[in-house]
Amino acid sequence: MQIVLLTGFEPFDQDPVNPSWEAVRQLDGVQLGSDAQIVARRLPCAFATAGECLTRLIDELRPAMVIATGLGPGRSDISVERVAININDARIPDNLGDQPIDTAVVADGPAAYFTTLPIKAMVKAVREAGIAASVSQTAGTFVCNQVFYLLQHALAGSGVRSGFIHVPLLPEQVMGLQRPSMALGAIVTGLHAAVLMAWQAPEDVKDAGGQVS
Repeated sequence: MQIVLLTGFEPFDQDPVNPSWEAVRQLDGVQLGSDAQIVARRLPCAFATAGECLTRLIDELRPAMVIATGLGPGRSDISVERVAININDARIPDNLGDQPIDTAVVADGPAAYFTTLPIKAMVKAVREAGIAASVSQTAGTFVCNQVFYLLQHALAGSGVRSGFIHVPLLPEQVMGLQRPSMALGAIVTGLHAAVLMAWQAPEDVKDAGGQVS
């Protein structure tokens, strides 16, 4: 049985929950056909330790595919990321109080890494499941982007496909606020559709997924 590693983050910025982990944990143990199974794990929201934790999980589990997920406050859909950039520029401190500004994720590393997942096929699958989804052109510059970059850096040339997905806030996190959200059940359904397609699709589709600005 092959393993698809699916990660989410612990809560941060004084929030009691992180939708990425709340959704991912519900998919732990889910079969992807007869040959693969999802293994869900939680990452710390800290620049100093998130990458170490991810590397340890990859070494321990030897996954055939890795998809990291994180919270994207302000996003209204399941956002499948295209590119990770080699920059940390934290608007707020992480859970250890660190706030790196304009530092490299990997010194002398490439400026960016593209995902190796079939992102447009994944977006199409999520939409066909009745959940809003899109290709995202930026994973930000906080711990999510750092983990995405470190993931692609660690697996570059290995043949193990990998990438990152952002999810919206939960409705209970935005009560009284004019901010987009998505029900947990919808996030779980959308992530399951995305991961299943990522595992099954040998190559991406040619649907439009870009942005004008």
